[in-house]
Amino acid sequence: MNFSNQNVYIKVKDHSVSKENFELLLDEELQLLKTYPQPELSVLGKYYESEDYISHTDAKRSLFEKIYHLVKSYSLKKKVGIINSYHANKGSLLDIGAGTGDFLVTAKAQGWDTTGIEPNVNAKNLAISKGISFQNSIESIENEQFDVITMWHVMEHVPDVTHQIKELKRLLKPNGTIIIAVPNYKSFDAQHYGIFWAAYDVPRHLWHFSKTAMEKLVSRENMKLVKTLPMIFDSFYVSLLSEKYKTGKMNFFNAFWIGFRSNLKASTSKEYSSHIYVIKNH
Repeated sequence: MNFSNQNVYIKVKDHSVSKENFELLLDEELQLLKTYPQPELSVLGKYYESEDYISHTDAKRSLFEKIYHLVKSYSLKKKVGIINSYHANKGSLLDIGAGTGDFLVTAKAQGWDTTGIEPNVNAKNLAISKGISFQNSIESIENEQFDVITMWHVMEHVPDVTHQIKELKRLLKPNGTIIIAVPNYKSFDAQHYGIFWAAYDVPRHLWHFSKTAMEKLVSRENMKLVKTLPMIFDSFYVSLLSEKYKTGKMNFFNAFWIGFRSNLKASTSKEYSSHIYVIKNH
């Protein structure tokens, strides 16, 4: 990947935990952004130490969290519906970054043989209490391949994207499917909020993807991006957080309006707030 300190796309701040400043460097060929500097693995964990890191909790303390979990319940069914559409006979499913396990619980109930990977101990323990089985890491899986591998808003967190995609290829059955969901920095809400766009989420998000980036990265491993799907609700969720970072409060009306405009513009531009990428072996 070709990054240089002079090739700064935007300078952004960690609004939620450390308040530190970071740069996003652009690889022009891939249209991929890299957070700079990237924290060492030994200290990366401290940037996740926040009660507001909602994917690591089942809490429903506020109206925002209650809405989040209501939308999440609907989205889980849609996500399982996507993998069912490619594998009607079900099979083995690996979810990397399984969080509190709700996606795998939903998939398991529909007949999938499920395995998770989750580095956060608290989230993992919650998932185990729901009956989910885990592997320690993708590297610890040596002699097994899966029909479907999913990464729901996880690829942006991994230290080495190229290595991760190689490992996904290794763990995928020849006729298998990879599903990757990530934010899209070319969306309208990203352009509107700029330095306050919550989905930059530095430095927890080490990478920031475009459709071009995803297509080129998977093609390097002789895989093909076969479909790109929108995540309609993400524009509203991200806009709510972005309003909070920009103004200090969640401005539901403004956030809904920007989320709506983002989806409306994306119906033509196809640049949604987040995308789901469906990837197959060539």
